[in-house]
Amino acid sequence: MKLRKNSKIFLAGHNGMVGSSIKTYFEKKKYNNIITINKSELNLVNQQQTINFLKKIKPQFVIIAAAKVGGILANDTKKAEFIYENLMIQTNLIHASYQVGVKNLIFLGSSCIYPKLAIQPIKEDYLLSGKLEPTNDSYAIAKIAGIKMCQSYNDQYGLNYLCLMPTNLYGPNDNYNLKTSHFFPALISKIHDAKIKKKKIITIWGDGKPKRELMYVEDLAMACEFFLKKRVKHTLINIGSGEEKTIKEFCNFLMKKIKINLTIKYDLNKPKGTPRKKLDTTLAKRYGWKSKFSLKKGFEYTYQDYLKNHNL
Repeated sequence: MKLRKNSKIFLAGHNGMVGSSIKTYFEKKKYNNIITINKSELNLVNQQQTINFLKKIKPQFVIIAAAKVGGILANDTKKAEFIYENLMIQTNLIHASYQVGVKNLIFLGSSCIYPKLAIQPIKEDYLLSGKLEPTNDSYAIAKIAGIKMCQSYNDQYGLNYLCLMPTNLYGPNDNYNLKTSHFFPALISKIHDAKIKKKKIITIWGDGKPKRELMYVEDLAMACEFFLKKRVKHTLINIGSGEEKTIKEFCNFLMKKIKINLTIKYDLNKPKGTPRKKLDTTLAKRYGWKSKFSLKKGFEYTYQDYLKNHNL
């Protein structure tokens, strides 16, 4: 089925950073039949509710941006919630989509699905080739199950269910709660707060040496549109920017942009996570997709949004 401006697209998880970016981008591109629903009206953890809702709306395309997400602290201390809720949400949506005749679906995952010590940059083939990072293994295992479910449904039922695995994302409508956020919004919040309160020192977890690739969230929204228009042979495709720095280098970048000079104190008693996570995006590029936003430009949009909506 061809993606058209009036195609009926169900976007699950439209209130989060990723989902809201997809919604904004698709509306900007004049897609006029995007269906969304709030958590209070539909509990995606509930199988029957999910099936009933999809039977009612009968979408032609489904994008799964709904997930329980968080940073290293949340992932490490709420493992039971992360594995249960993510398994249920994705299983219900993938199976219900199949039941109501949806041929084209995008399931969004995370680069944490790959082994902790994977060869860099990480190719899609490295999935399940080694041990996961222990602090977020429950979340990763749930996402891996989603990938295998999409692969199985494609193989058995001839569907076009695609799993896009983005690198670390940032952008407008991010989560800046230090207990649950990812590293980049947490750094933005800490450094901005230090500037406002005239602090001289900030503390970050680990030693600042792990490397992370960052991608502006609209790049992922663009990838969703790009790949919904394609029939692809692969179920799993990495989506990344190629922009990589150490945590310390990101701190320095942010201090320069926010215009403050701080002393960074490293808490070596806290976990530092995977040493490096850079995705190999050769496959995505082969299909014709590539990242458009630089870190400099993406940060400008992100910080404007932070100052407007999150600087409480």
